[in-house]
Order: sequence, then structure tokens, then C-alpha cells
Amino acid sequence: MNLRPLHDRVVVKRLEEERTTPGGIVIPDTAAEKPIRGEVVAVGSGKRLDNGDVRPLDIKVGDKVLFGKFSGTEVKVGEEDVLVMREDDVMAVIEG
Repeated sequence: MNLRPLHDRVVVKRLEEERTTPGGIVIPDTAAEKPIRGEVVAVGSGKRLDNGDVRPLDIKVGDKVLFGKFSGTEVKVGEEDVLVMREDDVMAVIEG
């Protein structure tokens, strides 16, 4: 991917959600919501502080993250749809 985010931004690729409920009901594409989980594919250099220092990001490439439904900006890079968002828009890192 030839996309390098600036400053405190990250590029996230959405992860597909389960299409079957625990009871075995299959959810059609028209009723499914956009996934709120994703994998970080690129990170910026860090957040610039008021005193001019750069604070590195807590998120790294390969992290699986949770973010808000309407967070970030959708961008198409080649054949892939990705989200570009600020580190502040990421709610949590999924561990394990």
C-alpha cells in the first residue's frame, strides 16, 4: 500500500463481521451494519505537541482496533477500501 498517514493519523482496514448469529440465522448484506473493528495497516509519525515535541503513537501496524461507526474518512487505495482516522478516534486495541 502506498499510503503514509501524516502526524497522528492511522490507516485502518475494516475486518468483516460475522454474518451468522449465535442461533444460526444468516444476516443478509442489506441488513448488516458496517464493521467497527479493523486492522491498522499504516501509522503516522506521531502527534505534535504544543511545545514542538512529537509524541509517538500508542498504536502500531498490525493492531486490531475498535472505532466508532462514523469515525474517519473512507478512501479507496487500488482495490482496497480503507479508513484514515486520527488516533483519538480509536477506542480500544483488541489484545489476544
